[in-house]
Amino acid sequence: MLRHAIAPSRRYTKASHDVVRHPRLTSDAKILLLAVQGLPEEAAARPLGEHARKLGITGRAYQRSKEQLVAHGYVHEWRDQGERGRWVTEQLLSNVPLTPEEASVLRHGRTEEPPGARKPTVGGPVGRVTGRQLPVEEEREKNSPHPPSEAGPEILCGAGLQDALGPEAAEGERVLLSLRHVRRELYLGAKEARGLAELAGRWLLRGVSAGGLRRALTTELPGGGVRSAVGFLRFRLLHKMPPELPAAPSPEPAAAPPRVAELVACTAAGPEDDVHVFRPLSDETECGPCRRRAAWERWEQRKHLVEAEPEPLPWRERFAKLGASRAGGEGAVHRA
Repeated sequence: MLRHAIAPSRRYTKASHDVVRHPRLTSDAKILLLAVQGLPEEAAARPLGEHARKLGITGRAYQRSKEQLVAHGYVHEWRDQGERGRWVTEQLLSNVPLTPEEASVLRHGRTEEPPGARKPTVGGPVGRVTGRQLPVEEEREKNSPHPPSEAGPEILCGAGLQDALGPEAAEGERVLLSLRHVRRELYLGAKEARGLAELAGRWLLRGVSAGGLRRALTTELPGGGVRSAVGFLRFRLLHKMPPELPAAPSPEPAAAPPRVAELVACTAAGPEDDVHVFRPLSDETECGPCRRRAAWERWEQRKHLVEAEPEPLPWRERFAKLGASRAGGEGAVHRA
């Protein structure tokens, strides 16, 4: 194979052989990494997806490239919730693989060791060695700073989990297992989350919602990163536990049921009627049907009396009768 390569004098990006010859990164991932590496400072604040769209890397190709860069330590992400409750994603891209602890140190703007304070390398100077990439079969396995614990042979879920731990503890365990999606350094295994489920359940019993518990565990993390997720979460659950809720007031005693009156005999029943009884509501002595029958009879009597009265005279006849009576009276006075 013949080669013809001219080193550019300007507008170029230095690419590491470890990136260019990386056997586990696709070409899209390498191009995206090198393109972002050579951007000026004013363009570096944009999200990684926007740079990928400018390069024509979209959809599943971008997702696969990002997953590979995150898995090999070239891209790190943090999700934090601001003062107004909005979630903000912060990304860090480097041209060398970094562990989460190293990425957290760079994120907060601190370096473990100043550049001029490094110890000199033992031995004499040697020439630069290139092209020493290990084959795929000889590569070391991926090191995870927080490997998940192996779950037991029986993992309960759903109703079985609630029966074993209680509804609050089961909800607390689900919150603890979801912390890995907010902060990767808070990754817990199944056994570790089960061991802290009781403490998380106490928070829920004291009036804290699942979202409030998640915010309390993921905000204000140590500047140097979390070394042990299970130790950090146990310390925070114990020392930041809210006070117990005040005891609920005792319920008022139930009102006594109303007294049931005894049965009494109806006094409206005649000698020929059957004697019947009823249960009075107050001090009445007659039952309801008898009172209604008596009222109907009184109405019938008043109706007959009104119908028996003569009809009143019309007003013309009343005036004529009144005039006749006055005329008769005046004639008797003149005769006298």
